[in-house]
Formats: sequence, structure tokens, C-alpha cells
Amino acid sequence: MLVKLSSSALKQTHWYEYGVRFVLGGLATVFAGLVSARFGLAVGGLFLALPAIFCASATLIESHERRAKEKAGLSGRRRGQQAAALDAAGAGLGSIGLAAFAATFSALVAANETGAFAAAILVWAAVSVSAWWLRRKLRITSRTTLADR
Repeated sequence: MLVKLSSSALKQTHWYEYGVRFVLGGLATVFAGLVSARFGLAVGGLFLALPAIFCASATLIESHERRAKEKAGLSGRRRGQQAAALDAAGAGLGSIGLAAFAATFSALVAANETGAFAAAILVWAAVSVSAWWLRRKLRITSRTTLADR
């Protein structure tokens, strides 16, 4: 499955789907605030760093892909699951980048806040892209190896 940017996806999304994302994201943020009030800022920050709208996003991606295939007269179940799985993989790899961002910012913030922020963004981008590249490289290698057997 290729990763691509498509503005047509905005037209395919119904208004209530944006509402679902907004409400679930807001509830996740409120939950993080409650955890923070009870257990402290460090623990609450971990919950706030979770992808607040990931669950809603994954189900919406699955339903969009399934509907698109069904319009073509095909069962879109597998395609929808694959698209949601790809989104989950991207979220996981982005989380690795987020951890690198936090570590970099934490290490450099005492010296210079602006510089720490800029460096952390660069590290986040480099780690996230490298993780995606590595995942893709390993998948291609393992798929080739399995096919050769």
C-alpha cells in the first residue's frame, strides 16, 4: 500500500466524522487532565502524549476504504483493515519520534529554549522518517526472503 497525500479524502469525510474526532480527542484530553490532577504532571503528560484521536481515525479510515471498494462492487473489508493497519504503523513510528523529541528537548532546554525546540523538531523528523524507512526496508527484505524459500 502506497502512502500518499490526497485532498479528495477531505471531500469523502462526513461532517459528523469530524465531530467524532473532536469529541473523542476532547475526552482524551480531559482524561489526561484528570490523571494529571490525581497523579501529577509527569504522569498526566504521558497520557496527553497519546494520540488522542487515533481510535476514531483508524475506524474512519477503515470505513472510508471499505465504502470506496464497495462502490466498485468489491468487498472492501481487507483493504479497510490494511489501511487502518498502515495508519497504526505510522502512529507507532511517530511515537518513537515523539520520544526522541522529548529526550532532545529535555536535554537541551536548560541551555536555550528556542534552540532546544528547533533541535527537538529536527530530531523528531529524522527519527520518524528513519524508523519508517527502516520498517519499509525490513518488510521488503523479509517479503523477498520468504518468497525465495
